[in-house]
Amino acid sequence: QVQLVESGGGLVQAGDSLRLSCAASGRLFNRYAMGWFRQAPGKEREFVAAISGSGGDIYYTDSVKGRFIISRDNAKNMVYLEMTSLKPEDTAVYYCNAAWRGGASWGQGTQVTVSS
Repeated sequence: QVQLVESGGGLVQAGDSLRLSCAASGRLFNRYAMGWFRQAPGKEREFVAAISGSGGDIYYTDSVKGRFIISRDNAKNMVYLEMTSLKPEDTAVYYCNAAWRGGASWGQGTQVTVSS
């Protein structure tokens, strides 16, 4: 129903910034709540940020508040995660997520590595 493709990951040093992008297919993008999750090696996937279909409601996990910003452009079927002041503990594969009533979809992930 919807396909998601993440991009923008890379290897950076602590304190650097990255912007992740997620491109979504389909005609119902503005009906999907969009989110970013991440998974570090050996750990479970964890919630990072989410944004409602209209962009009016935004949520962050405490560890990224003040550093990460989630946004969306419904005209372009895009969602973004602007990450600043990156820390080594932010190292993970970051996944884009789309959620709707009765279903959800995931991208393939993009690697973010933050060195000390």
